[in-house]
Amino acid sequence: MSYDHTQLILLAQSPQPQTGAMGMFVPMILMVVIFYFLLIRPQQKKAKEHTKMVDALKSGASVVTRGGVVGTVQSVKDATVSIRSLESKFEVEKFAIERVINHNSDSKTDNK
Repeated sequence: MSYDHTQLILLAQSPQPQTGAMGMFVPMILMVVIFYFLLIRPQQKKAKEHTKMVDALKSGASVVTRGGVVGTVQSVKDATVSIRSLESKFEVEKFAIERVINHNSDSKTDNK
């Protein structure tokens, strides 16, 4: 069988089999699930750990703020923490504490 150009164009433009509405939403749902497990869930876990760490702050703990200031906690209030760094004393909000420096773990690794 030989086809002329018009027949080939009509064959190429023939309607493709229709996928249902479900076939269109499955990839979108799959993307949402992937984003949840790769982006949202780890961020929520990290935020929960940070909140737990901030709630456990006590006087005398060495901390690093988000601005990079290293200091010692002097007092802990409801929403703020007083920090002393060398000769300066200042007050920051609790969410500004990036991490707690644990000097005990450093000395344990040196002894081994």
